[in-house]
Amino acid sequence: QVHLAESGGGLVQPGGSLRLSCAASGSIFSFNAMGWYRQAPEKEREFVAQITRDGSIQYADFPKGRFTISRDNAKSTVFLQMNSLKPEDTAVYYCNGKLWNGVRIDDYWGQGTQVTVSS
Repeated sequence: QVHLAESGGGLVQPGGSLRLSCAASGSIFSFNAMGWYRQAPEKEREFVAQITRDGSIQYADFPKGRFTISRDNAKSTVFLQMNSLKPEDTAVYYCNGKLWNGVRIDDYWGQGTQVTVSS
């Protein structure tokens, strides 16, 4: 049973920083890729960043230069360091794991963690 658990969300002022964590059950290397998505109220869930099993990293355009994805293999944890936060970054942030099952990629999701950027 795959389980992803996010933590680290909260309320922060504009310009502030937060670090989100996603702890995976089992080794994160069982996943082909792990990453972060977010969903703001009344908006579609959108891609934020991803790190693949071989260490390749991709970002959406909006967080480039502000967000950094990383991982701790020993702790089976993926992080999202978010700096220079803006009110428009307010959303529920979801951890995502992609796993090839031999036929297709399955998506696994955490429960989400709320990030609110407000003065």
